[in-house]
Amino acid sequence: MSRPRRRGRDVHGVLLLDKPQGASSNDVLQKVKRIFNANRAGHTGALDPLATGMLPICLGEATKFSQYLLDSDKRYRVIARLGERTDTSDADGSVVQTRPVEFSQSELDSALESFRGDTLQVPSMFSALKHQGRPLYEYARQGIEIEREARPITVYELQFIRWQDDELELEIHCSKGTYIRTIIDDLGEKLGCGAHVIMLRRVQVARYPFEKMVTLEQLTALATAATESGLSLEEQLDPLLLPMDSPASDFPEVNLPLAAAAYFKQGQPVHASNSPASGLVRVYEGDERKFIGMAEIADDGRVAPRRLVVEYQD
Repeated sequence: MSRPRRRGRDVHGVLLLDKPQGASSNDVLQKVKRIFNANRAGHTGALDPLATGMLPICLGEATKFSQYLLDSDKRYRVIARLGERTDTSDADGSVVQTRPVEFSQSELDSALESFRGDTLQVPSMFSALKHQGRPLYEYARQGIEIEREARPITVYELQFIRWQDDELELEIHCSKGTYIRTIIDDLGEKLGCGAHVIMLRRVQVARYPFEKMVTLEQLTALATAATESGLSLEEQLDPLLLPMDSPASDFPEVNLPLAAAAYFKQGQPVHASNSPASGLVRVYEGDERKFIGMAEIADDGRVAPRRLVVEYQD
C-alpha cells in the first residue's frame, strides 16, 4: 500500500525562533510551519504571550525528539514590578493588591537565597498544567480554584541584576517545570510588598546558542527573497535549521554498522560493541554517522529502539 501524500515539504530539523511579545506559542508555530511549507511542526514548551525569546520549533521527524527539550534546563531574564500583585502574577492580569516597597537590600538578598537550589513550587492557576484534561488557566478564567500539589524544582542559578525604584531585574537558570511568574509572586510575598512580571525573556534552552535565534521578520524576508530571486525554500531557509538529533544531544551515542542498523530500523533490538551499560542513547548508522533514532539499553545489553526516524521516499 502506498503512503498517503503528505501536505507540505519533508523538512527536518530544529529552528530557534525568537518569539515576539504578545503572540501565543501556537500562533508563531503555525506561522513558521507555513513559511517553511513544512508538513509537520511542534514547539518544545510554550512561552506565555507576554514572554519573548528562545522557542525551539521542531520540523518533520525532529518532532519525535522534542520531549528531550521539554525536559531540559532553561534560562530566563525577568523584570518584576514591585508593590503590585496581580491575579496572573504578570502584567497581563488585573492588580489585586498594592503595598509599599519597604524592604532593604539585605532582606532582598536573604529572600533571593531562599529560592536557590532544590525547592517545592505550587504552580500558578494561570498555567497550562492539565486538570481532568483541561489546562488550569481555563478554570482560573472562570473563577474556579483547583487544589495543586507542590512540585520539586531546582534553581541552579539566580543572579541579581538591578533594583531601581519599583523594578527588580533577575536572571534565573532553572529546571524543567519551573514557573518564573510563581517565583516572582512568591518573592513579592516574602518581601511583603507583592510583585508581578512585566518582562520575561527566555535566553537559553538546553545548550542551544543564543546567537542562532531568528525572528519571524527575518524568516519572512528570506522567504520573500527566495520567491523574488527564484531560489527554493530549501536553499534559502533550511540552512537555518539545527540537526534533528540536537534535542537529544546530552545523551550518549551508539554507532551501528549497516547490517545491524537495518534490523534496528525494523524495530528489532540489536547488539552493539560500543554501547553504554544502561539508559537512553542516540543511535547512528555507518561511517557517515546518519542519525536513525533513540534507543534504550535493555537488560541483556542490546540496543532497543524507542523512537525511529522514518525515511520518506518521494
